[in-house]
Amino acid sequence: MAGFEIGWFVTIVVGGLAGWLAGKLMNVRFGLLMNILIGIVGAVVASAIFRRLGVGIEGDWLGYLITSFVGASILLFVAKLVRR
Repeated sequence: MAGFEIGWFVTIVVGGLAGWLAGKLMNVRFGLLMNILIGIVGAVVASAIFRRLGVGIEGDWLGYLITSFVGASILLFVAKLVRR
């Protein structure tokens, strides 16, 4: 993230929140640890996608939450497709 350092604790909390919100939206239920992992990995995936498209949504914790949520939603959508 350009100019914004986020600590591990905040990463876990925001990633977990984003994963939980995405799970609610996508109607997919995983455990807390999986939600955290999906949120963090989702943030990495969405950040790469947004950078590639030239979209700058990051910058603070809210931008990180939005990025994590979008990425987690993408990952959960793919997981639902694979499960079927």
